[in-house]
Amino acid sequence: MNQTIGRVGALLATVSVLLFAVSMLIPFEFGSYFVCMLLAIGYIMMTSGFCSESDEQHKAAANAGLAFAAVYAVLVLLVYFAQTTSVRLDALNGQAMKILDFSRGGLLFHYDLLGYGMMALSTFFVGLTIHAKSKADKWLKYLMLVHGVFFFPCFIMPMTGLLSSTQDGGTNMGGVIALEFWCVYFIPIGILSWLHFRKAKR
Repeated sequence: MNQTIGRVGALLATVSVLLFAVSMLIPFEFGSYFVCMLLAIGYIMMTSGFCSESDEQHKAAANAGLAFAAVYAVLVLLVYFAQTTSVRLDALNGQAMKILDFSRGGLLFHYDLLGYGMMALSTFFVGLTIHAKSKADKWLKYLMLVHGVFFFPCFIMPMTGLLSSTQDGGTNMGGVIALEFWCVYFIPIGILSWLHFRKAKR
C-alpha cells in the first residue's frame, strides 16, 4: 500500500506538471491553476511514500520533508483555490484584485512563491532519505537535493520587490520561461519517483 500511494502520487505529480507546462504555453490560466492543486495532492502522496521507506537514521529528514510538503500544499491550495473561485467568479474591487489576483504580483503571488520554496526544502530533505542503489535512484537523489536550491530565490526574491514590479496583470514572458524551466527540471523527478516505487513494490 505504501508504494502504491507513492507511485500514484508520483504519477499525479508528473502529469500535473506536464499539464501545467502546456497550460502556460497556450495560455490557459484556469487550467494552470487547477492542475497546481492536483500537483500539491500528488506531491504529498509521493512524499509520504518516501517517508514510509525511511529508516531510523533518516527519520528526522523524512519527517522534515513531509512537514515542508504539507506547508507547501496548504499555501498553494489556498492560492489556487482563490484564483479558481473568488478571483474568477466574484466582482472584486481594485484593491482586492491587487491582493488576491495571482497575475497582479500581490500577496497571494508571494504566498505561492513561499509555497514552492517549502516544496524545494521538502525535496532536499526527502533526497537525504533515499538509499541510491541503482543509477535511476542516484539521479533521483541528486535531482531532489539540487532542487532544494530553489528555496532561496523563492524565499528571498519576494522581499526585494523586483517580482512585484514586473507584474501588471498580463503575461510576463520571463516568468513563463522560468516556470517552463522548472517544469523541465521537475518532470524527471516525478518519473524517477514513479519508477522507484514501481521497483520497490516488486
